[in-house]
Amino acid sequence: MRADARRNRDKLIEVAAIAFAEKGVETSLEDIARRAGVGIGTLYRHFPTREHLVEVVYRRELKSLADAATELAAIYPADKALEEWMRRFVGYIAAKRGMAGSLKILMTSNSAMFAEGSGMIRTAFGSLLQAAREKQLIRDDIDQADLMHALSSVYSMPDTPEWRDRSHRLIGLLMDGLCVRN
Repeated sequence: MRADARRNRDKLIEVAAIAFAEKGVETSLEDIARRAGVGIGTLYRHFPTREHLVEVVYRRELKSLADAATELAAIYPADKALEEWMRRFVGYIAAKRGMAGSLKILMTSNSAMFAEGSGMIRTAFGSLLQAAREKQLIRDDIDQADLMHALSSVYSMPDTPEWRDRSHRLIGLLMDGLCVRN
């Protein structure tokens, strides 16, 4: 792919992720193209259908969240890396909420993508959780699945203007509960 075509494709994915998180997957493709600074024909050359665009955005969000575990572990103490990753999980949830309808359609045709994505998230989250446990920064009696269920409750919160702030408060509450008591 030519460099300019790659830039256009990347910009379309970036803008679509923001638009889907803000307005849902039914946001206008013309609006996405305009915000990315390209014509609608360019969007359709890269993504023949809305579902193609949704799939690529979803994969990008998954990879970004999974990769963040390694990046955060390199710059923060283990407990802070875990907390920051959980905050980024909120961003992932925001994008996923906006794409829910199309993701349900994709799930029926590409369940392997969802299984792979779920595995990536579990591995990333598990590595951060284990590192914090090993450093004795968090309790060791909390199961990864239990914490993921608590964290995933963000998805079921009402879609109100303050849901993101409420989600971050929930993460603070989870981290307080994870702290080792002396």
